[in-house]
Amino acid sequence: MSGHNKWASIKHKKAATDAKKGKVFTKIIREMVIAVKEGGSQIENNARLRKAIEDAKEANMPQDNIKKAIQRGSGEIPGATYEELSYEGYGPSGVALIVEATTDNKNRTASEIRKIFSTYSGNLGESGCVGWMFDKKGYITIKKSDAKEDDLMDLVIEAGSDDFKSEPDSDFYEIITAPSDIEKVKKTIKDKNIPIASSEISMIPQTFIKVEGDNIKSMLKLMDALEEHDDVKNVYANFDISQVDMEKMDL
Repeated sequence: MSGHNKWASIKHKKAATDAKKGKVFTKIIREMVIAVKEGGSQIENNARLRKAIEDAKEANMPQDNIKKAIQRGSGEIPGATYEELSYEGYGPSGVALIVEATTDNKNRTASEIRKIFSTYSGNLGESGCVGWMFDKKGYITIKKSDAKEDDLMDLVIEAGSDDFKSEPDSDFYEIITAPSDIEKVKKTIKDKNIPIASSEISMIPQTFIKVEGDNIKSMLKLMDALEEHDDVKNVYANFDISQVDMEKMDL
């Protein structure tokens, strides 16, 4: 199964048992601060802020935390200054990775990200070394149990989606859109009362690299270590692991 959707499935299972809410809150708060600084505090005019608030509510973040994050972004109350950075590199089997981070100390973050790569059989590369292998797209998932495939496919294609995928070994439909069209497609889905499992602007791999044997464990440990880092916002990779191998690892 391809890296993007398979890793998403693994994370869904991890989330069910992962109680590290403090870390989740920290990442969401940083996203809200940056979203407000970029697009203002008016939720109706700031799609990035709306998405961050949706994520905060899904994580059961207290309303007071949300309010303070928005105030920090607007400068009403003091707080750290964050900047967004992107790192590119290679994992086991030559898998391409893009790591998006927000940090208040870019030298510290770069050093720690480099160490994570080297620890798990990877290496950090120069900017642009793998970015050309990915396309920036809107990415929406819907549980297969929540919609009929043909009806949903017709609905989202008519709404302007670029692609619709229904992998046999996945519990989710995948909908790919242009970044500018994701809100329109989401609205079309919601108007039909179909629950959306997840939605994001993502980096979708153009091709995938098959990972086998001992490299599977190293690849997944690298992904996990990167996502567990406080400064890391998103990790994208083009690995492909067979369903048989995933089941052997009980994931």
